[in-house]
Amino acid sequence: MPKVSIPFLFVVLMWCVHLVHFFWGIDFGFLGIQPRHFDSILGIICSPLIHGNWKHLFSNSFPLLILGVLLFLSYEKISIRVWCYNYLFTGIFVWVFARGNSYHIGASGIVYGLAAFLFFSGFFRMDIKAIAVASGVALFYGGMVWGVLPLEKGVSWESHLIGGIVGFVLAFVFRNHYKSIEIMAHEMEEKESKSFEKYLNNHS
Repeated sequence: MPKVSIPFLFVVLMWCVHLVHFFWGIDFGFLGIQPRHFDSILGIICSPLIHGNWKHLFSNSFPLLILGVLLFLSYEKISIRVWCYNYLFTGIFVWVFARGNSYHIGASGIVYGLAAFLFFSGFFRMDIKAIAVASGVALFYGGMVWGVLPLEKGVSWESHLIGGIVGFVLAFVFRNHYKSIEIMAHEMEEKESKSFEKYLNNHS
Protein backbone atom coordinates (compact mmCIF):
# COMPACT_ATOMS: atom_id res chain seq x y z
CA MET A 1 0.00 0.00 0.00
CA PRO A 2 1.54 3.36 -1.00
CA LYS A 3 2.18 5.79 1.86
CA VAL A 4 0.27 8.56 0.09
CA SER A 5 -2.94 6.59 0.74
CA ILE A 6 -2.65 7.27 4.49
CA PRO A 7 -4.43 10.67 4.39
CA PHE A 8 -7.23 9.13 2.29
CA LEU A 9 -7.69 6.22 4.70
CA PHE A 10 -7.66 8.56 7.67
CA VAL A 11 -10.38 10.77 6.14
CA VAL A 12 -12.45 7.68 5.30
CA LEU A 13 -12.17 6.61 8.95
CA MET A 14 -13.27 10.10 10.07
CA TRP A 15 -16.32 9.82 7.85
CA CYS A 16 -17.15 6.31 9.07
CA VAL A 17 -17.08 7.49 12.69
CA HIS A 18 -19.33 10.44 11.88
CA LEU A 19 -21.76 8.30 9.89
CA VAL A 20 -22.10 5.97 12.86
CA HIS A 21 -22.78 9.00 15.04
CA PHE A 22 -25.32 10.39 12.53
CA PHE A 23 -27.32 7.22 11.80
CA TRP A 24 -27.13 5.46 15.14
CA GLY A 25 -27.00 8.51 17.40
CA ILE A 26 -23.86 7.37 19.21
CA ASP A 27 -22.13 10.34 20.82
CA PHE A 28 -18.36 9.85 20.66
CA GLY A 29 -17.64 13.16 22.39
CA PHE A 30 -16.44 11.34 25.49
CA LEU A 31 -13.48 10.11 23.40
CA GLY A 32 -12.27 13.67 22.90
CA ILE A 33 -9.51 15.31 24.90
CA GLN A 34 -10.47 16.72 28.27
CA PRO A 35 -7.18 18.34 29.28
CA ARG A 36 -5.40 17.02 32.35
CA HIS A 37 -8.02 14.34 32.99
CA PHE A 38 -6.33 10.95 32.97
CA ASP A 39 -9.51 9.18 31.90
CA SER A 40 -9.36 11.07 28.58
CA ILE A 41 -5.79 10.18 27.62
CA LEU A 42 -7.26 7.91 24.94
CA GLY A 43 -8.55 11.11 23.37
CA ILE A 44 -5.01 11.88 22.19
CA ILE A 45 -5.53 9.09 19.65
CA CYS A 46 -9.29 9.24 19.17
CA SER A 47 -10.18 12.94 19.20
CA PRO A 48 -9.04 13.73 15.61
CA LEU A 49 -11.56 11.16 14.34
CA ILE A 50 -14.54 12.81 16.06
CA HIS A 51 -16.43 15.82 14.70
CA GLY A 52 -19.38 17.69 16.09
CA ASN A 53 -21.34 18.18 12.86
CA TRP A 54 -21.14 17.95 9.08
CA LYS A 55 -19.67 21.42 8.70
CA HIS A 56 -16.90 20.53 11.15
CA LEU A 57 -16.21 17.31 9.25
CA PHE A 58 -16.15 18.98 5.82
CA SER A 59 -13.92 21.84 7.00
CA ASN A 60 -11.27 19.36 8.15
CA SER A 61 -11.59 16.65 5.48
CA PHE A 62 -10.46 18.53 2.38
CA PRO A 63 -7.50 20.41 3.92
CA LEU A 64 -6.36 17.18 5.56
CA LEU A 65 -6.46 15.38 2.21
CA ILE A 66 -4.68 18.12 0.28
CA LEU A 67 -2.01 18.87 2.89
CA GLY A 68 -1.53 15.18 3.69
CA VAL A 69 -0.98 14.29 0.04
CA LEU A 70 1.45 17.21 -0.32
CA LEU A 71 3.39 15.92 2.70
CA PHE A 72 3.67 12.35 1.41
CA LEU A 73 4.56 13.40 -2.15
CA SER A 74 6.99 16.20 -1.26
CA TYR A 75 8.77 14.64 1.74
CA GLU A 76 8.42 10.94 1.11
CA LYS A 77 11.38 9.83 3.21
CA ILE A 78 10.17 11.45 6.42
CA SER A 79 6.43 11.70 5.73
CA ILE A 80 5.31 8.92 8.07
CA ARG A 81 7.43 10.24 10.93
CA VAL A 82 6.14 13.77 10.43
CA TRP A 83 2.54 12.51 10.24
CA CYS A 84 2.86 10.43 13.42
CA TYR A 85 4.79 13.05 15.43
CA ASN A 86 2.35 15.77 14.37
CA TYR A 87 -0.60 13.58 15.37
CA LEU A 88 0.77 12.49 18.74
CA PHE A 89 2.49 15.64 19.96
CA THR A 90 -0.43 17.88 19.01
CA GLY A 91 -2.77 15.65 21.01
CA ILE A 92 -0.39 15.39 23.95
CA PHE A 93 0.17 19.12 24.23
CA VAL A 94 -3.56 19.85 23.87
CA TRP A 95 -4.13 17.44 26.77
CA VAL A 96 -1.49 19.27 28.81
CA PHE A 97 -2.13 22.93 27.98
CA ALA A 98 -5.65 23.47 26.60
CA ARG A 99 -8.72 24.57 28.54
CA GLY A 100 -9.83 21.85 30.91
CA ASN A 101 -13.53 22.70 31.08
CA SER A 102 -14.45 21.20 27.70
CA TYR A 103 -13.75 18.31 25.34
CA HIS A 104 -11.53 19.04 22.35
CA ILE A 105 -12.43 17.09 19.21
CA GLY A 106 -11.64 17.20 15.50
CA ALA A 107 -8.64 16.94 13.20
CA SER A 108 -7.99 20.68 12.92
CA GLY A 109 -4.86 20.46 15.08
CA ILE A 110 -3.40 17.96 12.62
CA VAL A 111 -4.38 20.22 9.71
CA TYR A 112 -2.61 23.19 11.27
CA GLY A 113 0.44 21.05 11.99
CA LEU A 114 0.67 19.89 8.38
CA ALA A 115 0.17 23.42 7.03
CA ALA A 116 2.86 24.83 9.35
CA PHE A 117 5.30 22.03 8.51
CA LEU A 118 4.90 22.48 4.75
CA PHE A 119 5.07 26.27 4.99
CA PHE A 120 8.11 26.58 7.24
CA SER A 121 9.96 23.71 5.53
CA GLY A 122 10.11 25.93 2.46
CA PHE A 123 12.11 28.51 4.40
CA PHE A 124 14.35 26.01 6.19
CA ARG A 125 15.07 23.96 3.09
CA MET A 126 15.28 26.84 0.59
CA ASP A 127 15.06 24.84 -2.62
CA ILE A 128 12.64 25.52 -5.47
CA LYS A 129 10.34 22.58 -4.80
CA ALA A 130 9.99 23.30 -1.07
CA ILE A 131 9.44 27.02 -1.69
CA ALA A 132 6.77 26.24 -4.30
CA VAL A 133 4.92 23.99 -1.84
CA ALA A 134 5.23 26.62 0.91
CA SER A 135 3.92 29.32 -1.42
CA GLY A 136 0.92 27.19 -2.36
CA VAL A 137 0.10 26.55 1.29
CA ALA A 138 0.41 30.26 2.07
CA LEU A 139 -1.80 31.18 -0.89
CA PHE A 140 -4.66 28.79 -0.20
CA TYR A 141 -4.47 28.41 3.57
CA GLY A 142 -2.98 31.70 4.73
CA GLY A 143 -6.30 32.65 6.30
CA MET A 144 -5.89 29.80 8.76
CA VAL A 145 -3.63 32.02 10.83
CA TRP A 146 -6.72 33.62 12.39
CA GLY A 147 -7.74 30.24 13.76
CA VAL A 148 -4.97 30.34 16.37
CA LEU A 149 -6.75 33.21 18.12
CA PRO A 150 -9.73 32.80 20.51
CA LEU A 151 -12.11 34.63 18.17
CA GLU A 152 -14.88 32.07 17.70
CA LYS A 153 -16.81 30.50 20.53
CA GLY A 154 -16.84 26.71 20.62
CA VAL A 155 -13.69 26.37 18.50
CA SER A 156 -10.58 24.76 19.96
CA TRP A 157 -8.16 27.51 19.03
CA GLU A 158 -5.63 25.84 21.34
CA SER A 159 -5.55 22.81 19.02
CA HIS A 160 -4.88 25.13 16.09
CA LEU A 161 -2.12 27.02 17.89
CA ILE A 162 -0.47 23.90 19.28
CA GLY A 163 -0.69 22.11 15.92
CA GLY A 164 0.97 25.10 14.24
CA ILE A 165 3.77 25.14 16.81
CA VAL A 166 4.32 21.39 16.46
CA GLY A 167 4.48 21.74 12.65
CA PHE A 168 7.02 24.57 12.94
CA VAL A 169 9.21 22.55 15.33
CA LEU A 170 9.05 19.48 13.08
CA ALA A 171 10.03 21.59 10.06
CA PHE A 172 13.06 22.84 11.99
CA VAL A 173 14.03 19.41 13.38
CA PHE A 174 13.82 17.73 9.97
CA ARG A 175 15.34 20.61 8.01
CA ASN A 176 18.43 18.52 7.09
CA HIS A 177 16.67 15.17 6.73
CA TYR A 178 14.69 15.56 3.54
CA LYS A 179 17.23 16.31 0.87
CA SER A 180 16.28 14.75 -2.43
CA ILE A 181 18.18 11.80 -3.83
CA GLU A 182 19.54 14.04 -6.60
CA ILE A 183 20.98 16.55 -4.10
CA MET A 184 22.55 13.84 -1.96
CA ALA A 185 24.01 12.15 -5.03
CA HIS A 186 25.45 15.46 -6.21
CA GLU A 187 27.01 16.09 -2.80
CA MET A 188 28.45 12.58 -2.79
CA GLU A 189 29.97 13.12 -6.23
CA GLU A 190 31.54 16.38 -5.05
CA LYS A 191 33.06 14.66 -2.00
CA GLU A 192 34.42 11.82 -4.12
CA SER A 193 35.85 14.30 -6.63
CA LYS A 194 37.57 16.28 -3.88
CA SER A 195 38.94 13.08 -2.34
CA PHE A 196 40.27 11.95 -5.71
CA GLU A 197 41.92 15.36 -6.31
CA LYS A 198 43.49 15.21 -2.86
CA TYR A 199 44.77 11.71 -3.59
CA LEU A 200 46.32 12.86 -6.88
CA ASN A 201 47.97 15.86 -5.21
CA ASN A 202 49.47 13.68 -2.49
CA HIS A 203 50.90 11.21 -5.02
CA SER A 204 52.04 13.57 -7.73
